[in-house]
Amino acid sequence: MTNPLAVNFCGLNLTSPVVLLSGCVGFGEEYTRVEGFSNRDVGAIILKGTTKNPRLGNPPHRLWETPEGMLNAIGLQNPGVDRVVDDILPTLDFSETRFFANVCGSTIEEYAEVTRRFHESPIDGMEINISCPNVKEGGVAFGNYPEMSARVVAACRAETDKPLITKLSPNQTDIAANASACMDAGTDGFAVINTIMGMAIDVESRTPIIGNVQGGLSGPAIRPVALLKVHQVYQEAGPRNVPIIGQGGIRSAQDALEFLIAGATTVGLGTSLFYDPMAAKLINAGIEDYLGRHGITSVADLVGTLDIADRRNRQLSG
Repeated sequence: MTNPLAVNFCGLNLTSPVVLLSGCVGFGEEYTRVEGFSNRDVGAIILKGTTKNPRLGNPPHRLWETPEGMLNAIGLQNPGVDRVVDDILPTLDFSETRFFANVCGSTIEEYAEVTRRFHESPIDGMEINISCPNVKEGGVAFGNYPEMSARVVAACRAETDKPLITKLSPNQTDIAANASACMDAGTDGFAVINTIMGMAIDVESRTPIIGNVQGGLSGPAIRPVALLKVHQVYQEAGPRNVPIIGQGGIRSAQDALEFLIAGATTVGLGTSLFYDPMAAKLINAGIEDYLGRHGITSVADLVGTLDIADRRNRQLSG
């Protein structure tokens, strides 16, 4: 029987359009301890951001709840790429789902070296994190300028023929122009968007709550921004058949459907997992119900079906 939720993403067959996002599921093991959770419910899992050498991350506080969202400034705490490849990847069951590494660096050379190390591993693909808003060097600068973004992508592309997914920053002037430059440099897909820069203040002490001063805002508060950015990137990526992971505040099937219609091939879950670890299963069921009610045989047929022209025609005729 054909699986209506199956999608092709960067040449990889995924059993579901739902992807678990980097930084929210550790190195793939955190949610396997939750009763009822199964990796088979998701199309792919993106592992925690990984650098060449181990990093301790930022000083506390590193998390802060906000209305309809959360600030985080973890600072890419990780054990380093050698430890991930040698000790962690062998513990993952690649028969259950796809696993993508998240490649980070402070220099273009570091991005290339981490990519090369993952290329030699069983990892299915790599997400290039050029847009991390909670580290003081590297990420933000690379992600906010198309030329710099393209240089990172090109350096990683030279080290692997595995799928590369570029994670785009919303904190830039023209995300579509950046997407175009990254496609020219060889990216196979996009993750849209990373978190939005924000901060919180303790009014009694008049000091920043986040130890890094600024952090990345995620959760439902950023969903309308993320949805628009997916639509904008799709205008460039859609005609070139470059797929998008739509992400930013998704917590229901309704949210996921909006992103698919706007042009995302897959949808990413992050902050929502902290209060509903079973969200993927519920979203899968909701998408499948929608497809059945609308006579759509495959979720792929829903991607990019936003009808702006019909909306404008109805406004003019009204």
